[in-house]
Amino acid sequence: MPFMLAKVFGCALTGLTGEPVSVEVDIASGLPAFNIVGLPDAAVSEAKERVRAAIRNAGATFPPKRITVNLAPGDLRKEGTGYDLPIAVGILIASGQMPAEIAAGSVLVGELALNGDLRHVQGALPIAATIRDLGFRRLLLPAVDAPEAALVDALEIAPFESLADVIAVAAGQAPLPQYDRAAAPPPAAAPPLEVDFREIRGQEHVKRALEVAATGGHNVLLSGPPGAGKTLLARALPGIMPPLSNAEALSVTKIYSVSGTVRPGHALMR
Repeated sequence: MPFMLAKVFGCALTGLTGEPVSVEVDIASGLPAFNIVGLPDAAVSEAKERVRAAIRNAGATFPPKRITVNLAPGDLRKEGTGYDLPIAVGILIASGQMPAEIAAGSVLVGELALNGDLRHVQGALPIAATIRDLGFRRLLLPAVDAPEAALVDALEIAPFESLADVIAVAAGQAPLPQYDRAAAPPPAAAPPLEVDFREIRGQEHVKRALEVAATGGHNVLLSGPPGAGKTLLARALPGIMPPLSNAEALSVTKIYSVSGTVRPGHALMR
């Protein structure tokens, strides 16, 4: 089995933006070992066991060699489980079990289950926006995250259910999946109002200030003793706010995406 140096791309989240991470895999002769370097956190370090089991259960061979995975740039802290898929694909490419073309021009993200299934990762939307702006043409990710990533235009979204599906596409046994944006779920409806602004009696000067802030898009700081009505007024404020524009909805959805609270079946938060 020929061995070579492989390089695929993942993506790290820094706040509400992403930064591409080069996943370099080297396989050498020697006692079997599996090392990940490049400031990985505990979740990334634990990828070794998930990747080992997923490759084996996906029908491929985990090479019993000395494997070194470098996540570059080395001074950027790598967090989360989204590096499982690029590490696994890098190992399969480096061991000659998968052609490198599957990763050309692409970024890969996804957590692997022990049986090779791909699980949800946080931040699909900011990752997709970042890699499109950097010139990548395709994002390979878990199918459950495809509706969220597809909110970004001019980027191919390739959803996969498992590592075995990625192997099948690389081997030419199946076509590369393409997410159909026309079949995307509708935006989530606005949540029901907790308090109607017109139901609040008194506090006319505060209500006037909130109306001005809502009209001009200003920030608000409510300060006062307990029981003055600060929380009630704050809960009533969304009822007089205008609907979000598409750009504003994307910005809000990025926050939900990074925090992992995008509602299933509704990608864009309105």
